Amino acid sequence: MSHSYDVIVIGLGGMGSAAACHIAARGQRVLGLERFGPAHSLGASHGGSRIYRQSYAEGPEYVPLLLRARELWDRLGVDADTEVFTQTGGIVVGHADSPMVAGSLHSAREWGLAHELLDAAEIRSRFSTFSPADDDIAFYERQAGVVRPELTVAAHLRLAERRGAELRFNEPATRWEALPGGGVRVITGGGTATADRLVIAPGAWAHRLLPDLSVPLRVERRATYWFSPKGGVAPFGISHHPVYVWETSGGGEMYGFPALDGADGGVKVGFHYGGAAADPDHLDREVHPAEVEEMQVFLRSRIPALAAGRFLRGTVCTYTLTPDEHFVVSSHPELSQVIVACGFSGHGFKFVPVIGEILADLAIDGTTHHPISLFDASRSPTGAQP
Repeated sequence: MSHSYDVIVIGLGGMGSAAACHIAARGQRVLGLERFGPAHSLGASHGGSRIYRQSYAEGPEYVPLLLRARELWDRLGVDADTEVFTQTGGIVVGHADSPMVAGSLHSAREWGLAHELLDAAEIRSRFSTFSPADDDIAFYERQAGVVRPELTVAAHLRLAERRGAELRFNEPATRWEALPGGGVRVITGGGTATADRLVIAPGAWAHRLLPDLSVPLRVERRATYWFSPKGGVAPFGISHHPVYVWETSGGGEMYGFPALDGADGGVKVGFHYGGAAADPDHLDREVHPAEVEEMQVFLRSRIPALAAGRFLRGTVCTYTLTPDEHFVVSSHPELSQVIVACGFSGHGFKFVPVIGEILADLAIDGTTHHPISLFDASRSPTGAQP
């Protein structure tokens, strides 16, 4: 049976745009569908910046993917003539036995990644913006940096179209179905389309298009904040102030970036914990004064110039979390012609180009050489393999 397309991609945010780009580059007829406009700010692929790091505390299994992602970030910048990645170096601050510090060290040692351990005095000497406690240490890696989400999505979309993909925006997929003779049909507000294979990368809308996954998904609201630091942004420039993750005593993390966009752009920070359950279609997009105050209180003893500075603005995004906070990237448990990519749990964007490559592998070849067994859609709700 002949279908209109080789592959349909539902969702053109970070992962879907990368998938469309990689699949089209391999000569496939691609249709991409997006419920909003290109490189929009209504999901999880916005906010101006994301951290890239290699010594991955979340598990050494991720490191090969991160190494390949860095190659692809550099290639994307060249192909799209856009600076999507900036190396700044990065630190993880906490106690020696805290999960992020210990986990980063474990991954670095397992994979032979260059790194340093700094005591509190060395942190203060190297990075004057930070004020760690005397018993804090930092794990430092030079290869860490910043990736730009909106620029990345826009670059992948441009390249996908240049390579022949048909992209439709403001056309949400309402449902999809497997066809008896093979292939799939996708229904949208604008009609129907058929293809041999389907990639579903729906972000926070996964529960609507993939309601029967064995891995449950929880959507949470998360806010980020920009402050104009007291004394100006110069000490927060990329040559002085790295990307960072700072562990809290309660087991959460605060993260932040250098000043990336000049004096008026401010300095971005956020919490990687504590979000409230949310409906992506009815998301509270206002950043409230109490939230700003909570961040300022946390910054007061750690980055005083930010705490004493002026709040400029905030934005809200969504996290789509799995119980084990590992991704879902695999063939559909029951339909080999359907590939799913969701549940990136607030730490997926640094992987965007390699996830695009993996999704292209799975959609075209049915397999990939990349290590993705951790991300199987058939795993139990707690993350164990079936």
